[in-house]
Amino acid sequence: MGRRRPRTIETVTDARPAPVPLAFLKGHGTENDFVIVPDPEGRFDLSPAEVARLCDRRAGIGGDGLLRVVRSAAHPEAAAFAAEAEWFMDYRNSDGSIAEMCGNGVRVFARYLQRAGLAGAGDLAVATRAGVRRVHIAKDAEDGTPGDITVRMGRAVLPGGDVSVGVPGHHWPARHVSMGNPHAVAFVGSLDEAGDLLRAPEVVPAEAYPAGANVEFVVDRGPRHVALRVHERGSGETRSCGTGACAVMVAAARRDGLDPAVTGRPVTYTVDVPGGRLVIGEDTDGEIEMTGPAVIVAEGFIDPAWLAL
Repeated sequence: MGRRRPRTIETVTDARPAPVPLAFLKGHGTENDFVIVPDPEGRFDLSPAEVARLCDRRAGIGGDGLLRVVRSAAHPEAAAFAAEAEWFMDYRNSDGSIAEMCGNGVRVFARYLQRAGLAGAGDLAVATRAGVRRVHIAKDAEDGTPGDITVRMGRAVLPGGDVSVGVPGHHWPARHVSMGNPHAVAFVGSLDEAGDLLRAPEVVPAEAYPAGANVEFVVDRGPRHVALRVHERGSGETRSCGTGACAVMVAAARRDGLDPAVTGRPVTYTVDVPGGRLVIGEDTDGEIEMTGPAVIVAEGFIDPAWLAL
């Protein structure tokens, strides 16, 4: 069986394609980290195995997931959004599986667009598999510190029915919350009770989450202030989860009797994650906003021969 040809970008040089290393960047949002692959014309179709290889922390670049930057018009899943959002976030978990949405990923995606000169401070729209997300990039501080990025995350859906989550030695009732992707939120006495989270927690009933679940374990830190640990499906425990922080805020507000649709007043929670802090707000119409940092830490090129091994 012949060796697979290295992946190339076609460039015009004497009318012949020339192999070019694949460009990448590395970024994170509250330490939820991503490999970023600019592919504006949608020329690459990275396989699950290739994504997993790139996200490998020992043999690859390393990341909780991969963000492929594609023009919406160039991607079949996003073409319908092209008039509303020029750019599509093709997000993959670190095991190569496809995910509908990643809140921290959207902020890092927007920071990349800003760095590349494709967006500036202010408002922009980003297409995702969960729909179009509105983003605001704050201006840099006077000392040059990059401004925070706010993402309008849409409205939460709270499917009915009882669910529970469990790890060896512990089980808790949980709240089923969808942020365009599925979450099970459990309030616990101590974050240590979640264990090492090397394996996915048990979620019951399994049929409530046919595509798997992101599981958040939550403790209170003060009034409208909570902290979490999270096991993300397809990635394991991560240092942060943006959609998970939103799901936690919604579950906490309902638990605390602060549903804006009932009280008529917006509500904001501070959500601490292992990698930092996010601020999550919900308006009276149910629209949820997430604000936090996003950082690009490196850029370079991937050897196409290595990727093809």
